Amino acid sequence: MNKVQNQDIKDFVSSFALAKDLQDATFLITGGTGLIGSLLIHCLLALDKNIHIVAPVRNKFKAEALYEGYGSQVTVVECDLLTCSYDSLGKVDFIIHCASPTASRFFVEHAVETFDTIIYGTSVLLQYARKNPVKSFVYLSSLEVYGCIDDDSEYVTEDVQGYLDPMAVRSSYPMAKRAAENMCALYAQEYGVPVKVARLTQTTGAGIAKDDNRVIAQFARMAADGHDIVLHTLGDSARPYCYTIDAITALLYILLKGNNGEAYNVSGKETYVSVYDMAMFVKDTFNSDINVRIELDDTMGYAPVTKLRLSTEKLESLGWVPQYGLKDILGRLIEYLRS
Repeated sequence: MNKVQNQDIKDFVSSFALAKDLQDATFLITGGTGLIGSLLIHCLLALDKNIHIVAPVRNKFKAEALYEGYGSQVTVVECDLLTCSYDSLGKVDFIIHCASPTASRFFVEHAVETFDTIIYGTSVLLQYARKNPVKSFVYLSSLEVYGCIDDDSEYVTEDVQGYLDPMAVRSSYPMAKRAAENMCALYAQEYGVPVKVARLTQTTGAGIAKDDNRVIAQFARMAADGHDIVLHTLGDSARPYCYTIDAITALLYILLKGNNGEAYNVSGKETYVSVYDMAMFVKDTFNSDINVRIELDDTMGYAPVTKLRLSTEKLESLGWVPQYGLKDILGRLIEYLRS
């Protein structure tokens, strides 16, 4: 980890108010080699509350490198997440299901695999939680479940749904996320599984992969490297963003205080911005030497134009307060990339 990541974890430990509720807990966390899952594990262990992590992963060597030095606090299990024998992993208190495809191009080129990973991976964990009762379970979903909404005059609350084309290949991801959310609600209602849904907006921060192609990561990378920002759309889509540490605290508030069978929007406050306006903000705020150019390309697999001004009122009612604005998010991301 570099200095930005280390500082993020220190900031989390000093500000997270629910640490005592996690004393001696055992977590099952999927996606432990991804951006959110790996940071979540590091943050939990940094609380120094005798927390143990069980991390089923596809690549054991990658995970062991990430968690070297934690000893018996982290149990890494190499398995196929769709067929993993979770019953053999022993008793756990909490489940946080972070594993999921995240790249738009993958959603298009591997649409079946995207759908199957989301649906069957979630189903296996819900079945495990039904047979092996846990204190709480959080499923990571996405703002993409809202589909096409192009009116940002009002905030989008958790009961709103926009249009999704079930015949579009790019819908493999949002349609599967919708179905997985419904599965969570069904297990909560019929079997009493204490599962909640966290609908994350695009989340980024120190620790992103070198090949992270999400728009905010690309813009930060261009600013850090001094390269022009090239848009392949007009940049009309707009959404809020969230820094990784805010997302981690949100997941834990939902885990400990959320209502079973309900969904919660997770996004930063005052971070709502269109793609084009964010590109200009990056140029004006962080590197005035670069330019913003538009070179249209409809083969990139981007989602349809949406304008999702998410409401976080429901999440904030649990006591969660975001700490990072758009300038903070981009500034820390650029510092990380430069270092």
